[in-house]
Amino acid sequence: MTFEQEQRHVYYDTDLKIEAYHLTGIVQPFPNHFHDYYVIGFVEGGRRHLWCRDREYDLSAGDLVLFNPRDSHRCSPRNGEILDYRAVNIPADIMKSAAHEVTGQPYTPFFTQNVVYQSDITSALNDLYTGIVELSSRFEKEEAFFLLLEQIFREYSSPFEQNSTAEPDNKIKAVCAYMEDHFSDNISLDDLTALAGLSKSYFLLLFTKQVGVSPYRYLQSIRIERAKKLLEQGIPPIDTAAMTGFSDQSHFSRFFKDFIGLTPRQYQKIFQTDKHSKKEASTNEHEH
Repeated sequence: MTFEQEQRHVYYDTDLKIEAYHLTGIVQPFPNHFHDYYVIGFVEGGRRHLWCRDREYDLSAGDLVLFNPRDSHRCSPRNGEILDYRAVNIPADIMKSAAHEVTGQPYTPFFTQNVVYQSDITSALNDLYTGIVELSSRFEKEEAFFLLLEQIFREYSSPFEQNSTAEPDNKIKAVCAYMEDHFSDNISLDDLTALAGLSKSYFLLLFTKQVGVSPYRYLQSIRIERAKKLLEQGIPPIDTAAMTGFSDQSHFSRFFKDFIGLTPRQYQKIFQTDKHSKKEASTNEHEH
């Protein structure tokens, strides 16, 4: 299996305001990173090593994957096997609104498990994915969406304020806030250690332990998430690269594909097509 045989399809549903992903024949490892949105996915075929929130998992077909916003994670092939994977990406505000709809009360979910082996919930997720791809009615898609979330909330979720995840200390929080505010600047390790008042070695160890990713990986994750929003607004990739702190478009494109699985231009196509409820981008389209 070669990289040329990999297929990535991404669909944006304007009714639900969520993305649906379908990855087939994937051999690419994904580096340690996080997202600003929730991810609900399942393995269709193949096997993967997954590392998430300081735990390691061996994934195979039928396993459900649940990521909260900012859950750091990475994965790589097992024994060279290819990956087939489907998922939906749900923005935090959409999830909070949907959770209120499902539970009848203000509720910000926190997935208490990142992996559920051989889960029956994968069939509900597949129903939602199929509804998005096949341009089903809004009624049908909303029903599939809420039924999926109801199952997950009941079994694998608690309110964010109840979760026991330890928060970073104030020094590390200040560094994170600085990177959030200055992601477009040329930030150096010296800048961050001066802000934290720590040596470089100790700062790197402490940050990675408390946040789950290294400072550089955190900064690049922030930049990629901001870049996605600019691309969605129609900002050209070359301008997006400059506005998000990347040294050049080539550097930006490489990082973007490593994190997202699509080039910036392929990702932008999702939001540039017609006004139908499904908008699609895939890697087998020719790029200009």
